[in-house]
Formats: sequence, C-alpha cells, structure tokens
Amino acid sequence: MVHNQECGHITDVAIPGIDLLIAIGVIIMVLGFLGCCGAIKENKCMLLLFFVGLLIIFILLLAAGIAGAVEEEKTKEWVKDKLQNLLPLSGQPTEVQTDLQALEVEGKCCGLINGPSDWGSSVPSSCECKDTTAQCESSGGKNVYSTPCVSFVTNYLKQHLTVALGIAFAIAILMPLCSDVCPCKVSPTKEW
Repeated sequence: MVHNQECGHITDVAIPGIDLLIAIGVIIMVLGFLGCCGAIKENKCMLLLFFVGLLIIFILLLAAGIAGAVEEEKTKEWVKDKLQNLLPLSGQPTEVQTDLQALEVEGKCCGLINGPSDWGSSVPSSCECKDTTAQCESSGGKNVYSTPCVSFVTNYLKQHLTVALGIAFAIAILMPLCSDVCPCKVSPTKEW
C-alpha cells in the first residue's frame, strides 16, 4: 500500500495488531529459550513449560486462522467503516492527505468510498486519470479516476491476509510435529 517511510501515518492508526504481534514474538522467544535451556540441561520442568506453551500457541494459531478464514466479510466491513471515518478527505491533516494521495497513485483510484466526491471540491492531482484503460470521469475540470480506493485497500489486505493465514496454518501443522520430542524428554521412562 504505502511503502515510503514518510507516508506511514495512516498505517500507524489503521493497524493496531502490530503491538499484539510484538507481544507474540516476545512470548515465542521466551518459549524458545525455555526449550533450549530445558534440552541442554535436560530439565523436565522447562521442557514441560515449553511443551505447554507450544500447545497453547498451537491452539491460538488454529483458532485465529479459522476465525480469519470464516470472518472475511466482517473484515471487509470493518475496513470500510474505518475508511468511512476519514471522510471528508479534505478535512484530514496534511500527513494523512499525503498518505491517501500516495495510495491513489499506486491503486489508480480516487477517494476512499464514494470516489472523487470524497475530496469535496478540491480533488488532488493524484486522482488524475492518465491511464486510458481505467474508468475515468470529469471532476472540477480534471479527468480523474472514478473508482474509489476501498476495493484496492480490501484486495491488498486480502492478498496479505491470505499469505498470513497460510503461514499460520503451516506453523500450526508443524508445531505438534516438532513438539512431539518434549513429552519424550519429560517422560520418566528411559525407553524413548
């Protein structure tokens, strides 16, 4: 969507899950430490904590993957509601307008929900339709894209969420296979 570091103001507000991902990363790092130390020192308590932690993460990943796959329409509606809160676009701070204009150039679209009318009477140059194959209309004496950016944003999110869901399911499948070693080490019998 927006790749420039200067244009990160929308993504700072629109993606609250970043803090959650950082917390999950820290938890996984601690679990990895427990697993390594438990394996090196052959400490059953650490290995048991590692196994239980992996089991909990496995269940959470599986639940999140299923919920994400099932709730796709609700996600689209949530995105549309968040974008609706930005209207009118001309009333947004300069940084947000710059981010939106970068989005419009990349997506070859104009406005968020209703097209060029989202900008009011001052449609920016980022909406100018230079592509002859795109749907264009006349607004304020300019030839602008008539397609709103909501479809570009939802398609962008759908592409990346599909990849994230695939990774989550792959990890959820691999985790039980890899963590099968823990009960073998924790078990009091030496036959393993």
